[in-house]
Amino acid sequence: MIVYLSRTNNTKVIAEMIQQKVGGTLVALELQVPYPADYHATVEQVVHELESGYLPPLKTKIEHMEQYDVLFLGFPTWDMQLPPPVKSFLHQYNLKGKTVIPFNTNAGYGSGSSFQNVKELCPGSTVLEGFSTRAGAERDGQYLVIQGARAVEAGQEVENWLKTIGMLK
Repeated sequence: MIVYLSRTNNTKVIAEMIQQKVGGTLVALELQVPYPADYHATVEQVVHELESGYLPPLKTKIEHMEQYDVLFLGFPTWDMQLPPPVKSFLHQYNLKGKTVIPFNTNAGYGSGSSFQNVKELCPGSTVLEGFSTRAGAERDGQYLVIQGARAVEAGQEVENWLKTIGMLK
């Protein structure tokens, strides 16, 4: 299964690339109450959520999670951390005994503490090496950047990573 959170569709594009290479069910994380369309309002809300530990309720429900042994988990870096909706997802499902594989898009500053957060929130799971790639910077008006030549480059990065972690022969 490939579960992802994507505001500008860059993480969605990477999730689709992974699905093309390894198969699996693709699931977008959606909130019961979506974040504001305005970037600055969303940043303000997310900062509050991160500081308070608030976990926003998810609209997305996954039936029969037990049937999946491998879970790819994709998200953007928000404030150098794991986004609150992804934390909500990890608190909502018992992933003990599963292989969890994080992947990340970011504005050039990397994955921050997000991969470590995934490990901490997945006790009893095997968490493999994560993948991180540069995407857009919404604050600078860069939205979907993983397209055209950048998509070809990102696709090769994804393929190399999947081979490295043993998910692609």
